[in-house]
Amino acid sequence: MTNRPNYIAWIRERVGHELIFLNFAGGIICNEDEEVLLQRRGDSGAWGFPGGAMELGESAEETAIREIYEETGLIVKVERLIGVYTKYVHHYPGGDQAQSIMFFFQCTPVSGELVTDGDETLELKFFPKNELPQLFVKQHEDAYNDWRSGEFGVCR
Repeated sequence: MTNRPNYIAWIRERVGHELIFLNFAGGIICNEDEEVLLQRRGDSGAWGFPGGAMELGESAEETAIREIYEETGLIVKVERLIGVYTKYVHHYPGGDQAQSIMFFFQCTPVSGELVTDGDETLELKFFPKNELPQLFVKQHEDAYNDWRSGEFGVCR
């Protein structure tokens, strides 16, 4: 397998803005007060759960751990799969379209400190479970609702 450090850029060079499948992984992270960590994203300014695109050769769990670290500064332990969310189409500001396949995990922080880069992550904040702001995509809302209701192993 060829190592492509930015798979999305590589595939977009070939297909332009056409609708493609993209795989993502991320997590719902709670602190000791059972508050939920959200990331205010640099691309949209909206709130969502930390996570991002899989690179070739990675598992969904490896992607979640790497992306959460890159976006938050936290090293996490994946506790369990919340679900796989597949029937969602996202239109990006630059015109790209993707049917995103997202693996959501329940995660626990192991070490690290919250760090924002001012680019991909504008802000990180823990919110009480019943006081979350509007999430930036339906995929995140569905995963959060499944997690809150105790549904695990969901496939949508």
